[in-house]
Amino acid sequence: MCVLRALSDSDSNFCRTGFRAAVGRFLGWIGMVSDRIRTVSGLARNGVRQGVESGAERVERRGNGCQGGGLMSQTKLTMRQIQEILRLKHQNQLSIREIARSCGLPPSTVGDYLKRAEAAGIKWPLPEGQSEKELLQLLIATPVPTKTAAGLVLPDWPHLHQELGRKSVTLMLLWQEYRQAQPAGYGYSRFCQLYQRWAGTLDPVLRQVHLPGEKLFVDWAGQTVPIHNAEDGSLSAGHLFVAVLGASNKTYVEAFANEQLAAWLEGHCRAYEFFQGVARVTVPDNLKTGVIRPCRYEPLLHRSYQELAEHYGTVIIPARIKKPRDKAKAEAGVQIAERQILAALRDRRFFTVAELNTAIHPLLAKLNAQPFQKLTGSRDSWFETLEKSQLLPLPTMAFELATWSKAKVNIDYHVAVDKHFYSAPHALIHQQLDVRLTDRTVELFQHGKRVAAHVRSALAGRFTTVAEHRPKSHQRYLEWTPSRILEWVKTIGPDCAKVVAQILADRPHPEQGFRSALGIIRLGKAVGHDRLEAACRRALHFNTCSYVSLKSILQNNLDGQPLELELPLPSPLHENLRGSPYYN
Repeated sequence: MCVLRALSDSDSNFCRTGFRAAVGRFLGWIGMVSDRIRTVSGLARNGVRQGVESGAERVERRGNGCQGGGLMSQTKLTMRQIQEILRLKHQNQLSIREIARSCGLPPSTVGDYLKRAEAAGIKWPLPEGQSEKELLQLLIATPVPTKTAAGLVLPDWPHLHQELGRKSVTLMLLWQEYRQAQPAGYGYSRFCQLYQRWAGTLDPVLRQVHLPGEKLFVDWAGQTVPIHNAEDGSLSAGHLFVAVLGASNKTYVEAFANEQLAAWLEGHCRAYEFFQGVARVTVPDNLKTGVIRPCRYEPLLHRSYQELAEHYGTVIIPARIKKPRDKAKAEAGVQIAERQILAALRDRRFFTVAELNTAIHPLLAKLNAQPFQKLTGSRDSWFETLEKSQLLPLPTMAFELATWSKAKVNIDYHVAVDKHFYSAPHALIHQQLDVRLTDRTVELFQHGKRVAAHVRSALAGRFTTVAEHRPKSHQRYLEWTPSRILEWVKTIGPDCAKVVAQILADRPHPEQGFRSALGIIRLGKAVGHDRLEAACRRALHFNTCSYVSLKSILQNNLDGQPLELELPLPSPLHENLRGSPYYN
């Protein structure tokens, strides 16, 4: 403890009466003797040194501060004390020790304030009109090089911290520059310790308290496991998915062949099943497979990731960019998984990811059952007693992984998805649609509204078409099958049905006779069924079954004339007539 003594108003006024240096020295000697007497008396009473305080001139002792440059003295003075120090220094020409004895202050405090006053250009008497607030601001804002008890000058830590942000600048370089300016300064190791201690005060850590069942932290581990291909000897990487609950720290670990969207979503589903519940908030990193556009305020999630959150009833809140402390649980979980699981498997060789997961499961169970080092219980016990009952229940249906993409409707009102063509409403030709693809279905969306749904097909180059997606004209055209046309013409008459059947039979493909049949039906609408039936009877008689022949018969009104028998005409004998035997 230090003896803290302040002058009374009468003593202070007495010092201001004009006594010069000799009087000041005499008062200083008186104060020193009085100080010693007071110290002995205090120790005799209670073993504690006591000082006298008086109202506005009270000296306030503060706790031990940092030894950084630019900090105020540990003793906070009142305005009257500061004015007294300046007056005794400049008017009475007293030394620092004499002023300290006269004012009952530590010499280091007096020296600190005088240095600040000198650096700020403050003289005595004070300028007229200068307020106490302005004087304090000048003294506080003026930095003073700080020396330690050993007399070593501390570096300008804020400047060094700013320089470290520049490219290729290291602490070694800054220490060398510091030693050039201060040859008797700190060594490199002590220099680094003091900087780390100072820098540790810049970014204090917020201790986060997680409520049971509130948050689940997920991330990929940076360390991978080599997977050996038994056939060709090639190597691939096994990637570790890590999920940690916030309150109980219970951890889930599983290996995947890659870090793509399907593996990321499957890892979430497996973690929810492992915990037998869902946390209300899921905190991932800003990885590209899950977060399309990172943003502190409104991040844009991948649509499949958002679907997973909606299915399980959780909320996705990504950590801030370059803020790993937002997901400190995941960072610590990854580190523990790498040290207690991957390190334990470092000498084993794996040929499949499934084999790796089989080796991970017992180590994961051991990790969760392992007692805490500084707390009672384990991850499993905390989970069972605190967090399990607070998790949201799992949905009744399993989540079906869906991938989203975009596709443009072609002129034939079909979109190409995974080398297969699926129909869309013909009104959406040339429109861009969102495609949701699962293992079993293909769904097409426009502005969030589903416009088509199909069963997924694995046949490349084939078409899956819904009849309602075609235009009406296409639907009507495709409705005319050979059987439907024959049924239709039977309503006109039997001879008309025979003509159409013969036309369809004479064509290499039935569809080639569709137009002729449709033309004959239209003739019946124009002239009536009776005339068309008579014309068909005449065409059958003369074996001229065609649309053109029927149209000619109707135009020339031959359908009303009686049928004539076709008499055989004898061929005359002539040397130029060769007959059929010649061609056989």
